[in-house]
Amino acid sequence: MVLGVLCLALFTGCGNITESSGESGGSGKKDAKYKIATVVKLSNSAWFERMDAGVKRFADETGVDAYQIGPQKADAALQVQMIEDLIAQNVDAIVVVPFSPEALEPVLKKARDKGIVVISHEASNLKNIDYDIEAFDNSAYGAHLMDKLGELTKGEGEYATFVGNLTTKTHNEWIDAAVKLQKDKYPKMELVADRLESNDDQKTAYDNTRELLKKNPNLKGIQGSGMPDAAGAALAVEEMGLTGKVKIVGTSLVSVAGKYLESGSLDMISFWDPADAGYAANKLAYKILEGKEKELKDGFDAGAPGYDNLKLDGKTFYGEAWIDVTKENMDDYDF
Repeated sequence: MVLGVLCLALFTGCGNITESSGESGGSGKKDAKYKIATVVKLSNSAWFERMDAGVKRFADETGVDAYQIGPQKADAALQVQMIEDLIAQNVDAIVVVPFSPEALEPVLKKARDKGIVVISHEASNLKNIDYDIEAFDNSAYGAHLMDKLGELTKGEGEYATFVGNLTTKTHNEWIDAAVKLQKDKYPKMELVADRLESNDDQKTAYDNTRELLKKNPNLKGIQGSGMPDAAGAALAVEEMGLTGKVKIVGTSLVSVAGKYLESGSLDMISFWDPADAGYAANKLAYKILEGKEKELKDGFDAGAPGYDNLKLDGKTFYGEAWIDVTKENMDDYDF
């Protein structure tokens, strides 16, 4: 395999890179018309495992050699190297969910200079792309989560916010909008810890929450951004006997956070189905490869729920794809 050989040559082993599916780079369709590679932030993550399901569905439905790869730890340098490898393989398109958008700009420029189509997700600030696709307007989503936290805390008390990483643009946009809404609508709430980093790791979120609660014993609320943030915070709250006293909302999946919704230590999670995002991003790349870019305008249907009436702003497509989950409806979402 080309990727395996390159990996062996560039690293002391392939431990830092995981390819999610088949032997020839994903679907195994050696005679496929196009090869589209999706590069995610992290391979060993429930979120991106779910995204891979959407990429595989796209491959199955279209016959395109579409596949997903990602590093085993969130590291911009590893993503850069993976994209360099894909350029060397002459793939037709790259879909990317960046760990650090800024770090990827040079290598994505190189890809586009080689004629490779580039689609991003969770990175509306990237310049060296054809299009970015987002599940929703980030400001609306962040404000939505804060509105729920404000309701749960009755609009009073100290609260904190988490991001996966300070370099993740979407997380920062969510928190910017959340804090703005809090100041406008819930003035009796007080932000005491802004943008604690979890590094997209549940244990880090757990450890940081324990420290946060020790320093701020009157804390009433937490808003998480990274997929593991809410679950890590909920575990800390549960262990410290504060279930029900500290309200938690954030982005996660039932497969990760369901037991905390069930116990009551976590109040609500929201998410977009990463499988649908993966499918829709690949569909955008495919349309460009097929020479049908004229179809990519307001109202474009990318073939997935919430992405069937996209709005275009500059280079970014916005869907309407968020889902709210509580203890009452968590059984409806089995991923």
